[in-house]
Order: sequence, then structure tokens, then C-alpha cells
Amino acid sequence: MAKQAATKKPATIVGKLDQQNRRLNINAFELDNEIVFNYFNTIPEANRDEKFTQALYIGVLALMEDRMSAFFAKTSNELGTQLESLKMIFEMKKELFFKSAVKGQIAEQEIADALQEFLAKKSIKDSVALTGTASEKGKNKTGDILCQIDGTSYSISIECKFDKSMKLGNITDKDVLTKKSDTAWSQLIEADYNRGSQASIIVFDKALVDKSITSFTDSVAYIPQVGFIAIIDSQAGNYTNLGIAYMLARDIATNAKTVQLDPNVLTMMITRLVKDVKDILNVKNMVENNIQNNKEILKMLEKSLLMMEFNQKYLQKFLTDGTLNKEDLFNFYMGEGIKPAYDTICKDIENTYQ
Repeated sequence: MAKQAATKKPATIVGKLDQQNRRLNINAFELDNEIVFNYFNTIPEANRDEKFTQALYIGVLALMEDRMSAFFAKTSNELGTQLESLKMIFEMKKELFFKSAVKGQIAEQEIADALQEFLAKKSIKDSVALTGTASEKGKNKTGDILCQIDGTSYSISIECKFDKSMKLGNITDKDVLTKKSDTAWSQLIEADYNRGSQASIIVFDKALVDKSITSFTDSVAYIPQVGFIAIIDSQAGNYTNLGIAYMLARDIATNAKTVQLDPNVLTMMITRLVKDVKDILNVKNMVENNIQNNKEILKMLEKSLLMMEFNQKYLQKFLTDGTLNKEDLFNFYMGEGIKPAYDTICKDIENTYQ
């Protein structure tokens, strides 16, 4: 279990916006955060102001675009090579993140934020809280996130594991005499017991997950009477499987006290539900791809129409004058005026068929 980042008190910013000059004035700034302190502690004092400005700017971009990785994925085609260097730096930072000791702390916060965003979009009033170092029944802190269901006593515990060494731990393969080690099974059971929840989920990242787990599932799976496994892709900003697992776990949690559940029937139904959701997502992706393909087809048609009009103009001039002067010939060869008109049409197509 990775410890949650220590944040003893919130950042204090005293400043104002200069509306006339369009500037942000920060008179004082204080932040008690170990991660931030360690980063700036490695930077020479003369360079810290510059690095602080960069960090603030990149952070604002991330907030504006909701997920930095999603931002790069969306803008890479639009801005082309201008973002290539920044994208490479971002990828390097992500790689360092996955190798760092604080990845668990950041992962817990990202997953909590993604889940809160998902619930807000669904207009679901469940609360999402990081448990930090607090321990419950099991006298440990297994269960990084606790979700209370719409003000009721029902809850869902979520364990975040960006750990490639963790195995699935199927009970049929468990040797109780070997050295104790955490597994997906044990963490689900322990989180459920420790937090007193009615359902539990363990979340892995696509880039940091053991083969024994990906062999079991590459998206969402249910272990009868144990809990759910969800594999997300944080680098791509894709938390879809977390949302699927949560909604299924929520149904189980809210009915845990009132319905006698046959685990075999439940497993069969959840397997079918997961398959149906994946089919829907595949159809959605196909539709989105078709939209993109159709936009490209429209652009090609418009380009051909432009070229026909352009060529017709010079053909009429040639038939009228019997020749093309050097300037006309150069303009005809270079396709003078075609590109601005084509760029305008492409923008109109993108804006019309978003």
C-alpha cells in the first residue's frame, strides 16, 4: 500500500487579477506538500521562479483539458509538430512516475477524481473519500477509497494497485504454507472487511499489471463473493472500466441486505452485462471512427470540387486568350489560392460535424 501524500494544510494564495493588464498577481504562496517540496529542493534557487511558472502553466492546461494525457491525444493531430517536444517531455514524466515511490499516492487521487467526475455526469450523489492512513477493522489501511452510497449505510471500498508484481491469487492456486504476499483476491477481501463495505473493487493500470490478472481480464471482471477487478489506462485518461465496475458493485451493495444472491447466477448475469457494455463501447468507437472517416471523405470531395473549379478557370482563360502567360502558368502550376479556400472548408466541416 502506498501512503497518501501528506497535505497538512491547504495552499495559501494571496493575490488578485489585474483585469486591465490581463495578469495574475501572486503576493504570497505557501504549500505544505512533500512531493512539491522534494521537486523544488532539487532545483537551484535561481531557477525556481521559472520552474514555478512552468508548473503553474502546465497545471492550468491540465485543469482546462481535464486530463493531460487526453489533452495531448486530442491536440497532437491539430497542432502537429509544435507539441511534439512537449509531448515527449510528458511521456518521460509519465515513465518516471511509474517508476517512482509516490505513484500510488498520485494514482489514488486520480482514480478518486475520475470516479467523482463519472458520478457527477450520472447525477449520482455518492460520496468519494480517500481513506489515507486511517485503519479500520483489519488494523491496516487496505481500501484506499471509500464510497458511501447516496447517504445510506451502504458503501463500496476501492483498492488502487499500480503494482506489476501483484498476482491474481486465485484460491485454487493458493498455498497457505508459502510466504504471505498480497494478491488481488486477498486485497479485495481485506478491503471489504477492513472498511465494512458491501462490495469492493481493485483497480489496476494497464501499464502496471501482472500477466496473471490480464489473463483473467483485460477490462472488468467479477470474482464471485470476492469483488471486482477493473483495469484502467491512466496514460490515455481512460477510466471507463472503473465506471462499469462501480455501477455493478453499486447494484450489489445496495441489494446486499435484501436479496439472497445465488453467486453462480450473479456471475453469469454480470458477465453478460460486462459483455453488453463492451459491445456498446465498441459500437460507439465504430461510429466515432465512421464520423472521422466521413469527414475525411467530405474533405476529399470538397478538394476535388475546388480543383475542378480552379482548372476550369484556367481552361477558360486559355481558350479565350489562346495561351497562358508566365504568371498564369506559374499560378496554375502552384495551385495559387487553393490552400486557403481548402483550409476554410476543412474548418467548416470540423465545426459542423463535431
